[in-house]
This record gives sequence, structure tokens and C-alpha cells, in this order.
Amino acid sequence: MLTTLVLFALSAGAIYFACEFFVNGVEWLGHRLNLSATATGTVLAAFGTALPESAVTFTAVVMGSTPAQKDIGVGAALGGPLVLATIAYAVVGFALIANRRKQQGLANRHEVAVDQRRLSRDQAWFMAIFVVKAGLGLVVFSIKPWLGVLFLAAYAIYVWRELRGGESEGAEDFEPLKIRPKDANPTLFWVALQTIAALAVVAAASHVFVIQLESLGIAFGMSPHMVALLLSPVATELPETMNALIWVRQGKERLALANISGAMMIQATIPSALGLFFTPWLFDGPLMAAAVVTMVAVAFLWSLFRRGVMDTRLLASAGLLYFVFAGYVVWYFS
Repeated sequence: MLTTLVLFALSAGAIYFACEFFVNGVEWLGHRLNLSATATGTVLAAFGTALPESAVTFTAVVMGSTPAQKDIGVGAALGGPLVLATIAYAVVGFALIANRRKQQGLANRHEVAVDQRRLSRDQAWFMAIFVVKAGLGLVVFSIKPWLGVLFLAAYAIYVWRELRGGESEGAEDFEPLKIRPKDANPTLFWVALQTIAALAVVAAASHVFVIQLESLGIAFGMSPHMVALLLSPVATELPETMNALIWVRQGKERLALANISGAMMIQATIPSALGLFFTPWLFDGPLMAAAVVTMVAVAFLWSLFRRGVMDTRLLASAGLLYFVFAGYVVWYFS
């Protein structure tokens, strides 16, 4: 148990430390590729940090030799969006509240200073795709596996749309590249090197963190299925949450929220495609509950962003829906 606790703490620290390098590198990478800050968050940062959990889904559904192992992959495909739509947004909300308390002279301490209409469009995209994803979990028909191609196409269209809009941020808005702090405008080689190296550390540390968290859950009496539904998704979405915390600390809430929004689109499409290709993609009670709670959370976010009335307190309250789901899962397995 002591070894597990030590590895748990060290891996969490390594993830945060590596994310510091990753967000710094990915900002410069977006600048070098002439991308807007929003596209940097929704595409580059989100795709990079989504690789570890997508790898978990791929390993479970493609290489899993038992139905239980494949079920873990399907659970990851449903749990990821749930955690992002509830816990991740709530963490940003709480971080913004804490950050604003340190600032003086703000007219509105609870304002979320981003393009809320654009974020509402992201939620609408996600909802349209996720409703289809959830609906397919309730039916059986012969060509269902082939529909995975449509999810991949939907993500490709989303990326194309994101890359078209906005202007690149000025380099003066960035901290110096951490591995080349004296370079006013580091070359693409150094930017890519730092970003890829940091991402590799994030992936490795996330893998260790997930294993230790699962061990702790089982040690405290949780069943493997409960761990897979409640703890593993929180662990695999930790890099996105860490990125968001770092960007909020730097006063870049647009990047923080864009990273979560982009990660949600990845989780709605790529893991779903893998699940459709390699599993029956049929939902039991807890999986359907995860889908329903996710849709409620996204509808809540979409409504507030569309009207431009989202504030830090409402954003933080999104996390309550995760505890509704957790309560259902505990009841279901008790």
C-alpha cells in the first residue's frame, strides 16, 4: 500500500510538471503553425492530451481477450466525456473563483471572459454526435460497426472548422520556451521537441497514475467495474484538467476552456469509433446512466453559453452532476 501511495503521488506530480512544459510548448507550436488560441486549445492541446485515454480504449477493445476487458474500453469511451463535461469544467470554475479573489479592482469577479457563443456551438456539435453515440448503444443491426467511420469523419470536419477561424496570438503573449528561455522566437524544432517530450512524460505518468488509482479503489473495497466507471475516467482526463488549471493560473481562460471543449469532441468521436469497430457497443444500466448525465450536463452548459450568462459559479456547479452519477453507480453495485 505504501508503494502504491508513493507512486500515486509521484505520478500526479509528474503529470503536473510535464503539463507545464506541454502547455508552454503547445502555445508556441500553435504560434509557429499560425493557429488561433482557440484552435491551439481545441485541436493541438486536446489531441495531444487525449492520446493516453484513447490508447486505453484502443488497448481494451482491440487487444482485450474477454468481454469484461472490452467493457472497460466501452466504459472509458462513455466515462471520458462525462468527466470532462462535469469535473473538468467544475475545476476550471473553482480555479477561476480562486484566481479572481487574488485580483483587485475587477468589476465582475464571476465573469467568464471568453467567446461564449463559440463555446455553445462546440457544445451543440458535441450533443448532436453524442445523442447518436448513445442511441447506437441501445440497438443491434448488422451495419452498426461501419458507422464508426462517420464518427471519424465528424471529428475531421470539426478540426477543419476549428483550423479555419481566428488569428495567431502574438509571441509577446507567451512565456519563453522552457528549454530555450533565451530565444525570443524559438525554432519549430525546439518547440516540437519540448512538446513531444512533455507529452511522452504525460502519457507515461498517466499510465502509472491510473494503475495506482485502480489499486487504491480495489484496496478500499470498490469492485473492478465500479473503479472502471468512477475512478479510471477521472484519472485518464487528468492531463486536460491539469492543462486547464495551468492556463487559468496564467490568466488564459480561453485556452483552458477550449482545451476541454476540444477534448470532449475527441472523446465523443474517436473512442466511439473504436468501440463500434471492435465491440457490440451495447449499454447496460450504468453506461446508459453515464450517457444521460453527460447529455444533461452538456445541455446545461450549452444553454448558459448560448445566452452568454455563464459565470464561474455556474461553471463550478457542473461538477454536482458527476456526484449524481457516482451515487447511482454505488447504488447499482451495492
